[in-house]
Amino acid sequence: MIRQVRIAALGLVAALLATAAVVVVSAGGGGPPPAAPLTPRTPPSTFTAPAGPPPPRAPPPFVLANEDPIEHEWIVGDDATHARHRTGMEPYHDQVPTEVSLSPYETRTTVVKFDTPGEYVYVCHLPGHEEYGMSGIIRVVAAPE
Repeated sequence: MIRQVRIAALGLVAALLATAAVVVVSAGGGGPPPAAPLTPRTPPSTFTAPAGPPPPRAPPPFVLANEDPIEHEWIVGDDATHARHRTGMEPYHDQVPTEVSLSPYETRTTVVKFDTPGEYVYVCHLPGHEEYGMSGIIRVVAAPE
């Protein structure tokens, strides 16, 4: 019975991850104040994303909360970026807004400005994490004119 409950819970987590996406409105320079923070969470070894798009404003901060007793990273980029990180040896990321390392129980904030509407993939490339489902999509839509 306990095994069935665990399998059902893992299936629910997998389904949520398969449909999880963050929607960001692409805004030009200057203009309105920043949107409310977006908070992709990392409760035990997963990434989940907030629902719905923020209002059209300046780039929102992403609040990344690692609620795990292990390290995670949040890498946003194209296929080339993810290929480099899958085989790379960088132990820590803190210089680029789209590459953030998180220690156990750490929360960090980053602001990412997306100039072009489209889909941007985020992944945790620590060993086994991507295979476990720690990835998602940020959908950037054009700001209304």
